[in-house]
Amino acid sequence: MSKHKNSSAAEKIDKIRLDKWLWAARFYKTRALATEAIKGGKVHLNGQRFKPSHSAEIGQTIRIKKESIEQTVVIQELSGRRGPAVIAQTLYDETQESIDLREKRTQERKALFAGMPQHTVRRPSKKDRRKIIQFKQQDNSSDSH
Repeated sequence: MSKHKNSSAAEKIDKIRLDKWLWAARFYKTRALATEAIKGGKVHLNGQRFKPSHSAEIGQTIRIKKESIEQTVVIQELSGRRGPAVIAQTLYDETQESIDLREKRTQERKALFAGMPQHTVRRPSKKDRRKIIQFKQQDNSSDSH
């Protein structure tokens, strides 16, 4: 007989901390980052601020704001275990309004940066270095005259 619990998909969780659920659903890389976001007011539950220790329940609506991205999701399943992204995406459903708004903002960002020139910084090639050396030598010879 094993000392460890047999973790299976059939094992249902009644309640879990919201910071732990956000971590398991892969919205944040660590629980500490999830806790910090909740405390900082970046995550709202049913339109209200809450504590990281608040219990997550199926059907609750969570609004998550990270950088310029804002998502509104509805909890579908509870899990305290961080698994693959494919499984984590089954824990929630993003609302259609949230998807539309995110796509609109993505298009706006792309349009904004489309007109800007793309600067690629690279090291000078051997040919470029020869030109630089030649230029410097010409400049030094003209200064001495």
